[in-house]
Amino acid sequence: MATMEETKDIWRKADAVCFDVDSTVSTEEAIDELAAHCGVGQEVAQWTKKAMDGSITYKETLEARMTIIHPTMDQVKAFIDDHPPAKYLTPGVTELIQLLHARGTAVYLVTGGFFCTVVELAKALQIPEENIFANRMKFYYSGDFAGFCEEQPTCEAGGKPKVVGSLKQKHGYQNLVMIGDGATDLEACPPADAFIGFGGNKIRPKVQECAQWFVSSFQELINALNESS
Repeated sequence: MATMEETKDIWRKADAVCFDVDSTVSTEEAIDELAAHCGVGQEVAQWTKKAMDGSITYKETLEARMTIIHPTMDQVKAFIDDHPPAKYLTPGVTELIQLLHARGTAVYLVTGGFFCTVVELAKALQIPEENIFANRMKFYYSGDFAGFCEEQPTCEAGGKPKVVGSLKQKHGYQNLVMIGDGATDLEACPPADAFIGFGGNKIRPKVQECAQWFVSSFQELINALNESS
């Protein structure tokens, strides 16, 4: 992994940036909020902590949490209507992504969360749908929950490195940066050329300890880009 100065240098010349979503681009953990909406918030939040701390595989925690929530299609729609994800953008992220776009930097959302909520954030940030890599819920014709698509790489450990590696291979990015708050984001570097730990919403001790550059606000990243202009 790059040193702090090397990480800052790669950040200033990044040709692609992959953002985690929950507790990074968004102030919240959408699965936890969906659980609360369905009346099982406390039970699910304990599993989310295990996932973020890296003490158990992501797929195990995703299966456990979604088995507990077991939302119907109508419950998911009601949750998004009552709790619009775009209202919970982390301060500074809109300005940062606008700046990256203005510099010609490709921006992706790479998350273990679900497409149905992430797409709402992407619209607000003017990120095209094809730049979203997220999990997808499945439903029976009755609208009952039928699990999640296990073909999505982000449903399991090692998924984010797979996405990052495929993006580099497909587009030839030379300076791809991963930004996130969790253990699954940290493990995406390599193949990401640099990793920036984000602690603006939640601080994960493992990420803070292992990240060569750890920031507590998106303004720090904006400042670093403006310094290089």
